Amino acid sequence: MEDELEPSLRPRTQIQGRILLLTICAAGIGGTFQFGYNLSIINAPTSKSLLVNNIFVVLAAILFGFSRKAGSFEMIMLGRLLVGVSAGVSMNIQPMYLGESAPKELRGAVAMSSAIFTALGIVMGQVVGLRELLGDPQAWPLLLASCLVPGVLQLASLPLVPESPRYLLIDCGDTEACLAALRRLRGSGDLARELEELEEERAACQGCRARRPWELFQHRALRRQVTSLVVLGSAMELCGNDLMYAYASSVFQKAGVPEAKVQYATIGTGSCELLMAIVSCVAVERMGRRVLLIGGYSLMACWGSIFTVALCLQVAGVDEGWRVQARLTSTSPLPCPWQSSFPWTLYLAVACIFASILSFGIGPAGVTGILATELFDQMARPAACMVCGALMWIMLFLVSLGFPFIMEALSHFLYVPFLGVCVCGAIYTGLFLPETKGKTLQEISEELHRLNFPRRAQGPTWRSPEVIQSTEL
Repeated sequence: MEDELEPSLRPRTQIQGRILLLTICAAGIGGTFQFGYNLSIINAPTSKSLLVNNIFVVLAAILFGFSRKAGSFEMIMLGRLLVGVSAGVSMNIQPMYLGESAPKELRGAVAMSSAIFTALGIVMGQVVGLRELLGDPQAWPLLLASCLVPGVLQLASLPLVPESPRYLLIDCGDTEACLAALRRLRGSGDLARELEELEEERAACQGCRARRPWELFQHRALRRQVTSLVVLGSAMELCGNDLMYAYASSVFQKAGVPEAKVQYATIGTGSCELLMAIVSCVAVERMGRRVLLIGGYSLMACWGSIFTVALCLQVAGVDEGWRVQARLTSTSPLPCPWQSSFPWTLYLAVACIFASILSFGIGPAGVTGILATELFDQMARPAACMVCGALMWIMLFLVSLGFPFIMEALSHFLYVPFLGVCVCGAIYTGLFLPETKGKTLQEISEELHRLNFPRRAQGPTWRSPEVIQSTEL
């Protein structure tokens, strides 16, 4: 009998997989893909809410497209501002939407698809920004306006996918719409257990209102969640990965890569993060969130240490080259400032750049983005996503603004502060972050409540039936 039922279940499973895949792609193509794409294309010319969010992209593309004819750099600045607003909104909403829509067995993998689309956007931006395509200075208005393409794709595909079932039941109180959304996402199988879990979470949130961002810092019941969000969200931006991207081109040139070929080598850095984002998306439900975060930060600390040693040896080799040159006649040609007696150190530095980006893609790139979805309940989750997004953008701004001064002050030890951040991120994850693999959001909330109130959890258990019986006797 089971053999007879299997063929009939296959079409349902295929439909379920297609709807879930469409949901991931529709949310991602105009979400974190836009962030990664616009992050990388801006460097090329140089030596639901998700649905409404695309308005900013369309307006930005129009400004970019006509900025040259208008001769207005203000249009470019305004366009980048609108793209930044779009990226900020999408980076907050997309992981939350996917995490609420996915089954608990696939929640981590589906939510981490945001990291895949971010890395894919970076690679596509690097490819489109090649001089042979739109990287020529004369074509930069079209390059910047190309962000319209993923925006249009999302506008066309997002209306085809259902709303978050958890949002429909807990926030809107619409059981029928929630069940319809579950059927579209899961197929026509048995949904009683999942609906029961959603009802339990709804009962736990009964009588509560949505929290505001500043209220997260005032409640003791959210202390560990907020601390984890602040520490690991800051660590993601302060670990030095974005600096590896920013200074990869200069390191490649100093390593002997021809200037015309540097753009192709840079594509390799984005491809590394994309590869590891795919690997971690597959491994997150097997290895867990904690293992990926600890492993990623530990490996980044290791490669960053080797990178610092390589820079120190390079500087020492340059100094030795100048001393040798001083013994020569004054008619001898001056040595190149980066002509070191240890030329192999530059190749070691290049290898460390790729290895560090690979390590970042293992865990920090994807796991950090789903913390707000998994650690907070339905009433606090939107505010947590807002705090996480604002925090990471502020940290990214501070790093970009302060790194030139750090480089000038620390010279070849410039990466040391970021090494400390990687070590602290690994230690905090190992000591304080609970594992969420395979747990429902309600089970995670209950575990965090016990961690926030340890004395209550260790107190005596009240057994009302026994007390009543003894009193009657």
